Amino acid sequence: MKILLAAASFSSELSGVQRHALNLARCLLTRLEVSELHLIIAPWQVELVRNSRLDANPRLQLHIALMKHGAFSRNLWYYRRLPRLATQLGVDLVHLTYPVPVDARAFSCPTVVTLHDLYPYDVPSNFGVPKVIFNRLILQQCLRSVNSIACVSDATYRRLGLHVSQPVGQKALRIYNCVEPDTQRPAPDLAQSPIHNWSGGTFLLCVAQHRRNKNIPFLLRVFQRLIHRGQIDPSMQLLLVGIEGPETGSIRRAIARSGLSGNVLLMEGLSEPELQWCYRNSSALLAPSTIEGFGLPLVEALLAGCPVICSDIPAFREFGADRCSYVPLDARAEEAFARAIVAQLREVRGGPVPMPLLSAPVIAGQYMQLYGGLLAYAQATQTLSFPVPEPAARPERPSL
Repeated sequence: MKILLAAASFSSELSGVQRHALNLARCLLTRLEVSELHLIIAPWQVELVRNSRLDANPRLQLHIALMKHGAFSRNLWYYRRLPRLATQLGVDLVHLTYPVPVDARAFSCPTVVTLHDLYPYDVPSNFGVPKVIFNRLILQQCLRSVNSIACVSDATYRRLGLHVSQPVGQKALRIYNCVEPDTQRPAPDLAQSPIHNWSGGTFLLCVAQHRRNKNIPFLLRVFQRLIHRGQIDPSMQLLLVGIEGPETGSIRRAIARSGLSGNVLLMEGLSEPELQWCYRNSSALLAPSTIEGFGLPLVEALLAGCPVICSDIPAFREFGADRCSYVPLDARAEEAFARAIVAQLREVRGGPVPMPLLSAPVIAGQYMQLYGGLLAYAQATQTLSFPVPEPAARPERPSL
């Protein structure tokens, strides 16, 4: 089976989409049925892939898409050039790692898209006007055009049903992100800290892009409350790791107003080993999001043995179960979040939480079932206009 994995996106640094693409590539390469995996990236993502060590696998072929660093050029490449490349490479299936414009008539093989979230509808402020309009149009066009939609969580699967027609929804199923503990590298020692001038003190961690739904200003108010009340060590730091975005300005202003510029650190561009170091050494991961499609930092933190304090939203409940401290985002949320942090700092840190249903063998098996069903249906009917076949039907959600 020859698979094309299209992963060219806007950022040169690790984000949820990039990590999904890299983890999916590792996942698929565990299966012998995948004879070739063609990974498509943008020119500014070359170093990202090299650092992932994926290019050492002989079945992986890396392709650099000639596009400019802008949404128009990237979307045009996907619509016009990707179908030609798929034909030239003779692949059996194309998997898009996020929604992009799709010329369905130009593909001679089945297409699958990973759906991470419905932010163009659920959090329009992440895009602004008029960008949100174009993002909604692209999202709908992609979902109508592909042959199958792989939702990364039950939360995303349910949200999808609110925004698409029934025929489109029938093409969807849930396949979780592949996320495994980082057992390939030894735990970094203190000398490898990515925190500038870190002296070994305690710190709280938040891993989030600067977007409205990540609720970072809320977290800053909670942290300010804890410091000013003397409920935590005044030298404690809050490390915010994430790519800049539409909320960066308001976040920086909130830090300046709080008078805690020396306690709050903004970082981006961390490598996977550096991020794992943060999980292993922080006192807790804080995730106050108002809505999420999956919640990758929460899962990674639990796998690394990092305590989690988070908002009580469906995606976090789906993966954290009884392993996280949940805080409802109601009128008393700031006080409740502060109390949860204080309580956690008094607890003995637990160990890693296993999540076998997010492992490569399980997720790769589900994708092989989906891919195989699509290819069998296409071969039997000689058409690419079909719903998801029965063997790839959405499974019942088991306990993680």
